[in-house]
Parts: sequence; C-alpha cells; structure tokens
Amino acid sequence: MTQQSKKYTVLITQNKDTWNADIVRRASAKKTIVSKTQAGFKTEAEATKWAEKALLTFTQKQSALNKRHAEKRQKQSS
Repeated sequence: MTQQSKKYTVLITQNKDTWNADIVRRASAKKTIVSKTQAGFKTEAEATKWAEKALLTFTQKQSALNKRHAEKRQKQSS
C-alpha cells in the first residue's frame, strides 16, 4: 500500500511477520531516496498510522527549513 504526494511517498511493506514503513523522496525521474524508515510493526494499520503521522511532521519540518534557507539567501543577495 502506498500513499503519494508530489514529492514524497509512504511505502508499507511486509517482512515475514512484521511490517515496515518508509517515507521515500523522489530525487529524480530514476532515483528515489528513503528519507525516514521504521520497522517492526505488528499490523499494517499500525505501520500506516505511523507513516502518515511521520510524513506530516516530516513535510512540515522540511517546509520550515526551506523557508529559513530562502530568507537567508534573500538577506545574502541584498
């Protein structure tokens, strides 16, 4: 099961009797990077719940970081 946004994807996989959740970033058309991962969930529902929550906080942190960097670049160019 996957849940997608424009740049980030939540990937839920089963490994024997446990579930893993990955937040995957699309770096280019051919390359993907695992940004965050958590393993050892007993059910798919637990993994999905964690992944959705983690994706939300991860994207919020990235957005804040991008804004800070943009402000810093504007100050340097002025």
